[in-house]
Amino acid sequence: MKASSFLALTLILFIATLSWAQGIRKSVCAGRFYSAKAVDLSNEISLWLKKANPTAPKEGIKAIIVPHAGYVYSAHVAAYAYKLIQGKDYESVIIIGPSHYFGFQGCSIYTHGGYETPLGRVPIDESLAKEISRASGYKYIPQAHQKEHSIEVQIPFIQKTLPKAKIVPIIMGYPQKKTIYTLSNALQKTLKNKNALIVVSTDLSHFYPKKKANDIDRITISLVEELKVETLIRKLEQRENIMCGGGPVAATLLYAKNQEQALVKALYYADSSATGGPESQVVGYFAAALYFQSSNLEFLLADEEKDELLHIARSAIYSFITEGKVVDCTSENARLLVKRGAFVTLKKHGRLRGCIGYLDPILPLCQTVIQASIYAATRDVRFNPVSLDELNDLEIEISVLSPLKKINNPRSIIVGKHGLLICKGDKRGVLLPQVPVENHWNRETFLQQACLKAGLSRNAWRYGADIFIFEAIVFQ
Repeated sequence: MKASSFLALTLILFIATLSWAQGIRKSVCAGRFYSAKAVDLSNEISLWLKKANPTAPKEGIKAIIVPHAGYVYSAHVAAYAYKLIQGKDYESVIIIGPSHYFGFQGCSIYTHGGYETPLGRVPIDESLAKEISRASGYKYIPQAHQKEHSIEVQIPFIQKTLPKAKIVPIIMGYPQKKTIYTLSNALQKTLKNKNALIVVSTDLSHFYPKKKANDIDRITISLVEELKVETLIRKLEQRENIMCGGGPVAATLLYAKNQEQALVKALYYADSSATGGPESQVVGYFAAALYFQSSNLEFLLADEEKDELLHIARSAIYSFITEGKVVDCTSENARLLVKRGAFVTLKKHGRLRGCIGYLDPILPLCQTVIQASIYAATRDVRFNPVSLDELNDLEIEISVLSPLKKINNPRSIIVGKHGLLICKGDKRGVLLPQVPVENHWNRETFLQQACLKAGLSRNAWRYGADIFIFEAIVFQ
């Protein structure tokens, strides 16, 4: 009887020990990656946040990408992303980082207890952590968290910028395609309608000479901004030295691509040589913000947004003609960062001087306007390039386009409201909504002229040509 009672008690204690195994994860980075004293750590983070000046919207952010090196090297970069989310009301932060010290398949999810730093303890969102664990099938692997810094170095920044938020630490093992897709699918299932932020922890290339590292990092950042997930996964599986946290990045981008509309904006880039590291072997760091935006984010523009786009267009033309430089898109307005098609029309003394644009929403609107403005001024084959002495006489008109809609009934076309795209084979003809109004065309003439512009017979719209309509916000 006594023996059986002893065994039962031992079993209870064993089970209890397993349930407590996670508990409070003590800091292993304090005094190494960041200051061990709370006051010093708090003041240092505050200073980095104060100095950071990101040019990006603060609304609609669902994920940030930040580095995880020692603070002396990378904290000033991370601050650019954390500055954007400072003081927001996120209830939970899912932190996804790579495993540097323990090799394993899949992911390890910390589901109980909390993480501790010199700034105090942050509780785990146990409910959300369990949901992600169930959806993915990934459990807690103690060895993955014992020494890992990629998660821990994010905690003090979260404590300073989102002091009320709970966390879900996730460490990814080998960055395999199956693991990336499994985690992405779990995030998609569990984060819907959740007020949560994803923090992706990664550094870029490691230990190349400065120039080579910068070139490689520039390409990697472009792939991230363009959401080229499959290209990133292929590079990771080939073990290319591009990102140590490439798996977490790819999983988050894949999750984002399945939302209504995703946009990634790089905020800041630096390498370890900027803070005293040798230029012969540098590590790259970047910060970025990821937005989810409805594809119909109010198809409208306020007067100040129109003014900003006109200023961007004129600046782009002036900079390219005078210096041969393409200006950067630095808008902080969310509507100007949504991917949209647009045309830029240039006139001089009321006469057409150039018109080029993009129908498809390939680039953020502000970048579309920059490209279209430069091309309208320099690459419209109907005209000579705009000269320096013409700049002051240029009148700029911008047409921001809604998504294309294929129609079967031409009677649905409303002159003055709709633009037209006529397609047959590889031939395409586009006319903006204002064109038939300026030329006093009726619907049939509008269709005929679009066909002629495509290089088709004037009545091709009756005989198999595809008809698309779109709307435009036109201003000058």
